[in-house]
Amino acid sequence: MSETDIDRKKPDLSLVIPVYNEVESLPHLIAEIHESLDPTGWDYEMLFVDDGSKDGSFALLEEMAAADPRIVVVSFRRNYGQTAGFAAGFDHARADTIVTLDADGQNPPADIPNLVNKLNEPDGDWDVVNGWRVNRKDDVVRTIPSKIANGLIARSSGVDLHDRGCSMRAFRREVVDELNLYGEMHRFIPELIANAGFKMTEVPVDHRARALGTSKYGLSRTFRVIMDLMTVTFLRKYGDRPMHLFGMLGLSSGAVGVIISLGLAVYKLLGLAMGGIDGYRANVIDRPLLTLAVLLMILGAQFLMMGLLAELLVRTYYESQNKPVYQVRTVVRAH
Repeated sequence: MSETDIDRKKPDLSLVIPVYNEVESLPHLIAEIHESLDPTGWDYEMLFVDDGSKDGSFALLEEMAAADPRIVVVSFRRNYGQTAGFAAGFDHARADTIVTLDADGQNPPADIPNLVNKLNEPDGDWDVVNGWRVNRKDDVVRTIPSKIANGLIARSSGVDLHDRGCSMRAFRREVVDELNLYGEMHRFIPELIANAGFKMTEVPVDHRARALGTSKYGLSRTFRVIMDLMTVTFLRKYGDRPMHLFGMLGLSSGAVGVIISLGLAVYKLLGLAMGGIDGYRANVIDRPLLTLAVLLMILGAQFLMMGLLAELLVRTYYESQNKPVYQVRTVVRAH
């Protein structure tokens, strides 16, 4: 950030908008933002993050930024994905209140004041306000997988929201400063927020069918969502105590292996003592159960070692970066 940017007056509101091949939608979106926010009297900036667009989106944004000082454009060298777009937008946003939305125009900017006003309610004490698309206008190819994923994530994470896939959200600055986004973790922003101890709520927002451009979503992302869900669930439950997970798996696996081994040992001893069981001499060497018992005990030992190594990594992470293991909302002292 240049000295000129630093010296500029901090705006009241920063809009973070990742862009990927939305050249047709951008002029209409920007016009709607002005129409919705100018009457509020807020000083705002529109921070567009061009994610390696190939349709002329960056050239259009560059042209519009030259004519409108409220438009800021961050351009990636290549396509990194929406998560990187949000992360870059958060890093470059200057306001203490930040609103995110998609560039496709499906979320009307007219709802932005509702989110910001809810965030700033005197008695609300909210850190994040999520948009809730009550009447979603997408086709079944997007809505059905989204509903399934929403229920699955809610059950796994314990964060119960009506609509966790809506990109329209209002944040306080301290929240985005704590979000470490990577990969495709933008889908789990509510879970990351809850894990950090921030308070969030929902407000209904309008939604409309895409009028221009083409959708960038499809069924192919279902597998990635499941993998990311496993990551988020692990980080939420065991991120700072991995031995609890690996130790439980290791002890369980090892215990089952030991029990099977003891059972086979008893079977062998009885066979030797009685000259055979059921008419034949007890033989455990060729039994698959013996192989299974040995395998389970080896797996148990490996899980325990993985747990110990993970604990060392966690300790290194926290101690080398002086990373706090807790989040303080406020401190109250008697004067």
